[in-house]
Amino acid sequence: MEINSDDLKTFITVIDSGTLSAASVHLGQTTSGVSRALSRLEDKLATSLLTRTTRRMELTEEGQLFLERARAILGAMEEAEETIRIRRQKPAGRLCVDAASPFMLHCVVPHMAEFRALYPEIRLELSSNDQITDLIEHRTDIAIRIGTLIDSTLHARPLSSSPLYVLASPDYLKQQGTPQTPEDLARHSLIGFAQYELGNHWPLRHTSGNSLPITPSIAASSGETLRQLALAGQGVVCLADFMTRGDIEAGRLVKVLEPYYTGYRQQIHAVYYRNTQLAQRISCFLEFLQQKL
Repeated sequence: MEINSDDLKTFITVIDSGTLSAASVHLGQTTSGVSRALSRLEDKLATSLLTRTTRRMELTEEGQLFLERARAILGAMEEAEETIRIRRQKPAGRLCVDAASPFMLHCVVPHMAEFRALYPEIRLELSSNDQITDLIEHRTDIAIRIGTLIDSTLHARPLSSSPLYVLASPDYLKQQGTPQTPEDLARHSLIGFAQYELGNHWPLRHTSGNSLPITPSIAASSGETLRQLALAGQGVVCLADFMTRGDIEAGRLVKVLEPYYTGYRQQIHAVYYRNTQLAQRISCFLEFLQQKL
């Protein structure tokens, strides 16, 4: 016999309610009916999920494992249903999206014509900021952030990840030579971040570890400014694939020190407050963007 979603809902409701009688109220069934349904589920699995006495119930080890899987399955089903509902409806209203300027320019703006054609009733407002600000204060619905998120009251949804490359222009390498080891970078002009120390730790294997701290010869607060400096032949830079892929494919920037890459990837998250009135707009935008990424 196959397990269905009703089996999962019954099991989860029993656990969340604490007793069979309380679960029966939530499910609109009799207590004996809930008990029989739980027994049928255990028969299907050929294992005990709960130890039941007259006073309390406790999950078995198998029950704890099954509970985690059951919650995940039902959550995925609910998300799938919401996605279909969104496709059948027409989300409308203002949606303010904030992202750091490089991500906005390279990953959001190029796809907005298609998004607007799909959802013409949504009024988009795009802004750029490199910090997680108070979303309510800045009237922001979604903030897209690159890198590790700090603990936050915001809901976070992973969208994608992007590798980091160490790059330089062909002209720079022709004039200054190509570094052969991470230690060679000490003799080069390095382009790094101002006021963002984590950005000046490059994911390169070297004699002291897998993260190479660099001291920039020239620094800027924006990744897009760093990219333009590298294109202008001002030095070696470490930037994400999402903003340099076109430059690499066109030969405007060249990867260096590839044998020393650690495989590190920057995480890309969307953060937002849970708000049922905005749910449709947020969900359709994030689903669309995740497909593009």
